[in-house]
Amino acid sequence: MSLYPKPKGRDGFSRLKKKRGGVFAAGALFIMYLFSYNSCASFGASPEEYYSIGMAYFELGKFEEAERWLNRAKAADKTKIASEYNLGRIAFETGRYGEAAAIFDRILARDPNNTMALKAAAYTRIKTGELEKAEQYYQRILALIPESADDGYNYALVLFAIKKFEETENTLLKNPYALEENKDALLLYARAQKAQGKVEAVDTYAKFLLNNSDPKARYEYAQTLEAAELYAKAIEEYRAALNELSQDSADLKRQDIRFGLARALLIADGENPEGLTELEGAVSSDFTDIEALENLAADEKLSPANRERIQDIISKMKQDAAEDDEALETEAEAGSDEPKE
Repeated sequence: MSLYPKPKGRDGFSRLKKKRGGVFAAGALFIMYLFSYNSCASFGASPEEYYSIGMAYFELGKFEEAERWLNRAKAADKTKIASEYNLGRIAFETGRYGEAAAIFDRILARDPNNTMALKAAAYTRIKTGELEKAEQYYQRILALIPESADDGYNYALVLFAIKKFEETENTLLKNPYALEENKDALLLYARAQKAQGKVEAVDTYAKFLLNNSDPKARYEYAQTLEAAELYAKAIEEYRAALNELSQDSADLKRQDIRFGLARALLIADGENPEGLTELEGAVSSDFTDIEALENLAADEKLSPANRERIQDIISKMKQDAAEDDEALETEAEAGSDEPKE
């Protein structure tokens, strides 16, 4: 699961609701039959007809043909903006995000309050990694349509990604109905509070997990409880996260949860040997964050015996890492000495 939920709504694009393969698709095929390339040239077809054919191809997923007809349609003023907008959609759908962004920018240069183009431009900038630019577009969208819950959520996602956590929280608070109805918005709200170190995140995570199963969110909830020194509940939630995680993912691994559980156990009850057992289990399962271990060893709440044991673990990890580096270096040198054919 990704740390950041996917944007909600229509990804900034206006989707036609008629299904392919139904009446619309049949009508599209009929139009294309009547107005093939040669037929249009013979009959002197209008820009509107070029546009209709282009959009028929678009709905059928035939983007190359759609582009050809929409490029013909955009030559006329009356179909220029609509054609360019859909050419931008095609560029986006085919992964040409830079080209799509340039097209939407051109539309907005002529029509700054075109909300469809603004939404498309904002979402495209997320794809290109230009999050500050996406932020500016979402600000303009919400100034024009402040009641747009989906766009408020997408804007909050961008703010969170660029680490504007207070602004993320405030943006989500502007639409409390969305927090009640949209589980992703509620989770993002909890994460924004957690990033600010707010104890209120405890209640927000609890509210989210009341009706949702999400090991990543539960792990974050346990971390929040631990930060609030609610160790018994934190230990419970770390264990629940381990039970919910069926397999490791890119952003959550079992050894990370086990380390969190070990840390909470060691701080809450230094006499309980389970804490060191969990810690050693995490390290043997490829937990490699030496900095996290050093921070734990520096915690004044640890018992002297546990601190000494953790420092031994750190020393062993550093020694193993140095030996691995030396072995790799030796292997690389041996490879470079081999005669080349």
